[in-house]
Order: sequence, then C-alpha cells, then structure tokens
Amino acid sequence: MTIPRKSTQPLNIPLILTMGCPVGIGPEIIIRYFSLPDCPFQGHMVVVGDVEILRGVTRALGGTLPVVPWSPGDTIQPGTVPVYPVSNLVYDEGRWGKPDTETGKVMGQYIERGVQLVEENYAAALVTCPINKYSFHLAGYPFPGHTEMLASLTGTENYRMMMAGEKLRVVLVTIHEALEKVPSLLSQKSIVDCITMTITSLKRDFGMHNPRVAIAALNPHGGEGTMFGDQEERIIGPAIQACQHLGDISGPWPPDTVFYQAASGRYDAVIAMYHDQGLIPFKLLHFENGVNVTLGLPLVRTSVDHGTAYDIAGRWQADEQSLSAAVSMAADIVSNRKKAMHR
Repeated sequence: MTIPRKSTQPLNIPLILTMGCPVGIGPEIIIRYFSLPDCPFQGHMVVVGDVEILRGVTRALGGTLPVVPWSPGDTIQPGTVPVYPVSNLVYDEGRWGKPDTETGKVMGQYIERGVQLVEENYAAALVTCPINKYSFHLAGYPFPGHTEMLASLTGTENYRMMMAGEKLRVVLVTIHEALEKVPSLLSQKSIVDCITMTITSLKRDFGMHNPRVAIAALNPHGGEGTMFGDQEERIIGPAIQACQHLGDISGPWPPDTVFYQAASGRYDAVIAMYHDQGLIPFKLLHFENGVNVTLGLPLVRTSVDHGTAYDIAGRWQADEQSLSAAVSMAADIVSNRKKAMHR
C-alpha cells in the first residue's frame, strides 16, 4: 500500500505500533494490550503489520476485538485493532518461534512504513515491538538493531539508547559493540554528546527542570587512580568537566554503586559506558515494564525492552506490560515536546 500525500491535519493523529517479528511475541502482546478493559489509548493507536496474523492471534487468545485494515487519514473506530497492512502472511501455528528470511523482510518493512507514517504526519510517534537480528540480516538489512536502522532511515548521525523505568533511567555511550572494542570507542566527544542528549531529553521529553545525571566509570572502582585503567582520568573526567555548564552532572562514579544510588532517587539518569554495564542493573529492576527510548531522532520512538521470546511464542504466555509502558511513555513524550515548544 502506498502512503498518500502529507496530511494537512496534524492534530489528533495516532501512535504507530510496529508488529515486530511475526513469529515472535509481538503480535500477542499487541492483542493483549488492545484487549485490556482499561486500555488508555483505544482509538488512538494503529498497528503496522499483518491483518491475518493478528486475527489468528485474537482467535487463539479467545478475544473478540475485530482486526480491521486502516489507511492513512482514516477515522479509527474504538473497540477495534486498526492495522496498516504491509504484509499478507498465512497464519500458521507451526511457524511460531521459527524466523526466516521472509519474517526478516517484513520486519524491516514494518519499520520503514512506520517511520514514513510519522514523517508524513499521519502519526504522532513510533512504538516498536521486538525484532530478530538473525532473520533481519538474512533479509539483507545490515543493521545490528532497531536503533541503528531508525537512525539510517531518518538521516540521524548522533543518537543514543535510553532505557527508562520508574526507578531508573540509563543512557548508553556505546550500544551494540563487542566488549573488547569499547575502550577504543570511548572519546571525550562521544561522552559529551551523550551527556548533552541526555540533559536535553530529560528536560524536553520528561519535563524535568534541573535533571541530575551521574556518569559511570568504565573500570572497577573508577580506575582506582589509574591502577585498573586510565580512561576515567584521560577521557571520562574531562568530558564531565566540559559539560558542567549544562547542569547537575557528576562522576565518574564506580559502576558497582552508582546504579543503586540512582534507583534510590539520588540521580535522574545514569550514563553507562557500554551495553551490559547499563542494561544489567536496569533489567534487574524493570525486566517486565522497562521502555527503550531512542534519543537524537527527529521523531519520537519508544520500544519494549525485551526480545522476541521465541521460546514462548505461540504458547500464549507473553506479558504486555512493557508494551503498555512504551505506549504511555511515547504519548507523554509527545505531550511534553508540545509543551516545550509552547514555552
């Protein structure tokens, strides 16, 4: 389906949910979320995905919500699951948890169409369900994940991943990189950019007037006076000093204590040097309800913080809490950005 010319009515436009891998738990958590008796955004969401897959999942879950095709500009009927149909797959119980080239291809198409809908002003924000990187690559997509693909589609050079929950927010300086590469990828510029984006997002997207940001060290005990590494004195410390004019920024703090301090309320966000340094403590606290937010994009994008969960796909055991949190956070960010523009 081809998206028509840009809408002239930007108000009251829906949130877009991309379906993710069609043989993972994305379709299930979408139907579970739409079926909640108090679903807060019924009538204000559209799924970019596959009508027949979502209809099959609805039947399997014993649901009653009609899954209906939607075109850009259509009125959304409350009590339905509106779908912008990108793929036309056959519902097959035997395919759950078995990604292949076809599933990788349609995953990429869902993302491409979702971005286009937001850029053409038919949607307010993008909320993404999980993809599988292996089948993604089989289909010819060269990206290590959602974040990098979204940056490419929007022409964004500077971007960061934030994981956000009620108790903890973590932003990563490096994202999907082998651990052995991390020290060589750290620079004063990359850390300054990350601090700047974090402060900007906390003020604009989360409505904070004076956010408190802690910077984690790379090495144990913050390097212990260069005994365990010198990145703290050579790179991280100078970057923090260069950002003092931006607000309440401190560190580098030992990684084994700073996340506890943040979760206890001392800091509004922690900047971690690499993926697992930040995501292990985050998922310990927010495994079921965490949200992935991409900073630096020209559009609002949130995502669930879990994967495709092929081990339980088609067993109807998936939990929609992270998707629910991602939708709510996307709506909050859209609202906060509007307020910031008025200010």
